Amino acid sequence: MDVSNNSSVDDVEKHANIGRTYLSNESVSSFSWNDVSVTVKDRHTKQPFKILSDVRGHVKAGEMLALMGPSGSGKTTLLNVLAHREATIGASVSGVTYVNGAPSDTKDFRKLSSFVEQEDALVGSLTVQETLDFAARLALPRSISKTERIARIKSLLESFGLREQAGTLIGTPIRKGVSGGQKRRVSVASHLITSPKILFLDEPTSGLDSAASYEVMNFVRVTAKKFKILVIASIHQPSTTTFQLFDQLLLLSRGKTAYNGPVAGIHDYFASTGYEMPTYINPAEYIIQIVNIDFSQNQAEAVDRLDQLHTSWNASQQAATLQASLDQTTQAGAGLSLDHAHLSANPYLIPLTLMHRSFIKSYRDIVAYGIRIAMYVCLAILMGTVWLRLSPTQDNITAFTNAIFFGGAFMSFMAVAYIPAYLEDLSLYTKERLNGLYGPTAFMLANFLVGIPYLFLITILFSVIAYWLGNFRPGTDAFFTWVMWLFLDLLAAESLVVLLSSLIPIFVVALAATAFANGLWMCVNGFMVEPQTLNVFWRYVFHYIDYQAYVFRGMMVNEFGKRNYACEVVEGACQCMYPSKLQDQCMIEGTAVLERYGFNTENMGKYVGYMLVIIFGYRLLGWVVLYARKH
Repeated sequence: MDVSNNSSVDDVEKHANIGRTYLSNESVSSFSWNDVSVTVKDRHTKQPFKILSDVRGHVKAGEMLALMGPSGSGKTTLLNVLAHREATIGASVSGVTYVNGAPSDTKDFRKLSSFVEQEDALVGSLTVQETLDFAARLALPRSISKTERIARIKSLLESFGLREQAGTLIGTPIRKGVSGGQKRRVSVASHLITSPKILFLDEPTSGLDSAASYEVMNFVRVTAKKFKILVIASIHQPSTTTFQLFDQLLLLSRGKTAYNGPVAGIHDYFASTGYEMPTYINPAEYIIQIVNIDFSQNQAEAVDRLDQLHTSWNASQQAATLQASLDQTTQAGAGLSLDHAHLSANPYLIPLTLMHRSFIKSYRDIVAYGIRIAMYVCLAILMGTVWLRLSPTQDNITAFTNAIFFGGAFMSFMAVAYIPAYLEDLSLYTKERLNGLYGPTAFMLANFLVGIPYLFLITILFSVIAYWLGNFRPGTDAFFTWVMWLFLDLLAAESLVVLLSSLIPIFVVALAATAFANGLWMCVNGFMVEPQTLNVFWRYVFHYIDYQAYVFRGMMVNEFGKRNYACEVVEGACQCMYPSKLQDQCMIEGTAVLERYGFNTENMGKYVGYMLVIIFGYRLLGWVVLYARKH
């Protein structure tokens, strides 16, 4: 792993030019919590089970608190509770959090805090500088000028040792980008640009080696000290040097506190409980071994040891001092006054910012639309060469009908290729929404508008190849009517993908659900079974809400509504498979084919309207799903 900068604290201080005008945190002097408990229903016994029990803590401005414990100790749950996020599904939460000694509420708290996820919420196809720029545009108050925004970005790049990587891509599975340590620094920097007063870090050193871990946390420490930011980080067995960067430690085991105090005091405290720390050992590793009983040979003895540690802490002078500090803070608490008029970006510009970011991603990341364009072009060549230059005769009427079905249905079906790109966008949206940057309306609007030009390009490329190779009805109006129906088909198909992927944001499940839905629409769209003979249940429940049915109808009318087909001549006699007014001319009027399906050439505008309603309906339902999923 590349570690480009292992600067000392003094080196970082020298370059920390982030102006005090926007990282000033004098308004938040402390953050504390009292008697935080989280209870869930045990899966086996169905009885209440506490995963956190009466946890309390206190952090002052400029301090860094390490939240540690073995797996299953409740670190992530506590971090979520403190950050005013959902603790876990179906959990009951009790306890109070305080800012400057006054109880805090979720709306105001998210305006002054920021949460850095364990996995980097970064767009791989953006550069480092672009990532910070979009973070600033989405989160900075509308009163901040462009000049000041650019100045902040440059200062953060300099402060976090990223100046040389400013023009480097974050990196995608296809294109290599910055190192893991640099990604973590970009993640932290993108959250610091919003002037947080409280910063939560979920496993900030996960996946990094010891040098990179120290590098990331060292930058965070310098910034926290210099600008009085409260930092609470869950961390798993840091190296000795990284551990010593923290001021405070909250050690959990099985949801209870085993220690909560200064990092410098852990040697004396654990020695007083009978656990003398060896000289040459990582203190963080030692205390985790003490409270981790998962691998103990004698579980009963290990549980007794852990109970003794919890009892010792509750009876300790340190615990009493912590409680006294909490009581003193809450009694003197004045709360925090927020100027709501200047704490958020311009809501009218957020969709434009999201569109700009998505547009850059869409043309740089080949997975987003590049592969889909290539796939649809190949599908068009396949279709055009299979149904190659069909002549307008009655023998080819079935072939034309099959080609129309294939073109509409499989164009729709292959929209499943959009699922991975959408799930990536959805993951980023979820993290940014939890940080209070924007809501589902801006996300859904930007997602829809960015996709329109690409879907139209796909439609044109597909149609130029397949329409003329297949020799469908000639004429400019016929061609662009075909384009219109395919374009509406793709808009509806992608909207269906958005709805189902929002409802079930798991790739394999979303893929299966979308494939099943498309299979259903193919069955009831009127091609397999004519609408008038379709089973009553399928006809009235699904056929009339099937967007593929309207596409099939529209494309059939486009082909057969104004075209005639030559009948077959056998032994000098004309034999027409469809009776029509042109039978005496040995021709079949295309409308006769439409009559078989119960189609007519009237009210095509009405069916276009139905398509628009279906597209809007899918997007609206997708918005409802995102709105309902608030955590």
